[in-house]
Amino acid sequence: MSESAREFFDTSVLIAACSPEQPGHEESRRLLAAATRGTSACGAHTLAEIYAVMSRLPGGRRQRPELAERLVSQIADKVSVVPLTAEEYRDTIGSAARSGVAGGTIYDGLLLTCARKVDADRIYTWNVRHFQMVAPDLAGRIAEPGQQDSLGVDHESDEDLIGFP
Repeated sequence: MSESAREFFDTSVLIAACSPEQPGHEESRRLLAAATRGTSACGAHTLAEIYAVMSRLPGGRRQRPELAERLVSQIADKVSVVPLTAEEYRDTIGSAARSGVAGGTIYDGLLLTCARKVDADRIYTWNVRHFQMVAPDLAGRIAEPGQQDSLGVDHESDEDLIGFP
């Protein structure tokens, strides 16, 4: 484990930060606005999830593919992106199978593997219960945005789609 991050962002937090209509938008946006590559991380798979969600949102909130891609690029420029090796995927899936974890919850497990890989002090998600169920040993590190210490936020930029400084 060569990297470390103070905080790790679940996909749910980054989606909320990018979409004003999402519950938790303001808390997520403030948290992400204060993030830096040196202090914050997300899983590599999260980038694809953000693109998929943002380019298919219902009710006129759907982003054009090129705009969704720009959002993903801004996030990738803002935080460290943590990839998993094939072995880490196999180990995580094996552990999930032995624990009886089934279905889409495996994606939470994979993100938690990314958070472990950078030894995150805090793991932010809007799915606290699921994350704590998958990794009870990390329960004290898992929180919703807004449960962190006060963070300063820089001014928004017109060039920046999601209000990053």
